[in-house]
Amino acid sequence: MPGFEIPEDALEERFVTGGGPGGQNVNKVATAVQLRVDLFRLGLPPYAYRKLKELAGSRLTSANEILIQANRFRTQEANRQDARERLAEMIEKAHQRDPRRIATKPGKAAKARRVDAKKARSSVKAGRGKVRMD
Repeated sequence: MPGFEIPEDALEERFVTGGGPGGQNVNKVATAVQLRVDLFRLGLPPYAYRKLKELAGSRLTSANEILIQANRFRTQEANRQDARERLAEMIEKAHQRDPRRIATKPGKAAKARRVDAKKARSSVKAGRGKVRMD
């Protein structure tokens, strides 16, 4: 949602050493970003809050925080930007409401077909009775 501003006090960033390939740079420079977002401080409407929790999945902690790990790039700033963009995308998706489902009823022809099928089945079963020798 373009009008939604993420409050800075809801965010907490921690820089950690990233894993994977990269040699000495990865082992000694803390370029990966862990972005923690406090869901209560975002001030989302109830429907968006519920959907955001659903979208977060395993990234949601027991303290109602979303933990986003960004280590795609070699620089802190690029990873920081990446984490914030991913959060913004997630919040934007949470603001999109699902269309209301309209309950439908079966038509007359469908009801008639169902009754006819029941009658046919009934007559088949009725013919399976015990045979009497009179």
